[in-house]
Amino acid sequence: MQTVDWRHDEAIIYGKRIATKRKVAWYGDQGFRYTYSKVTKSADPWTKELLELRGLVQSRSGEEYNSRLLNLYHSGDEGMSWHSDAEVDLKPDGAIGSLSLGATRRFSFRHKMSDHRVDVNLEHGSLLVMKDTTQSFWKHSLPKTKKVKSPRISLTFRTIQRQ
Repeated sequence: MQTVDWRHDEAIIYGKRIATKRKVAWYGDQGFRYTYSKVTKSADPWTKELLELRGLVQSRSGEEYNSRLLNLYHSGDEGMSWHSDAEVDLKPDGAIGSLSLGATRRFSFRHKMSDHRVDVNLEHGSLLVMKDTTQSFWKHSLPKTKKVKSPRISLTFRTIQRQ
């Protein structure tokens, strides 16, 4: 929480740049650029702690990652709407390893064609790995909740295509 350069996330909606309550930080092996919600971020160099966590996530997931997006949700009042991570910067069908720290939050998946829904409680220290065609067939969200009053950090390890 203290060693990360947290910034309010930004998005462009209906041509207007807005700042979210949620804070984010973007790190990578090099100054990777990553664009989502029509805003581009440039990666900061890894911190010692983030490199250690990447090693742990890589060994547990069996995947390699060259970048990481951190998300800080201050309470259950902050969430993420339904989406798939399908940005052109990401390795096609690449894995995303999401390490949760802090408050337990419900994480939801919804199938794009059938609307079938699956909910998972992500507890402190849990690792969720989305890979292969997950992003092609499913959307995911972090629903808001009034029940959670403490913060949650998700470290989402990704692979950016080298161009």
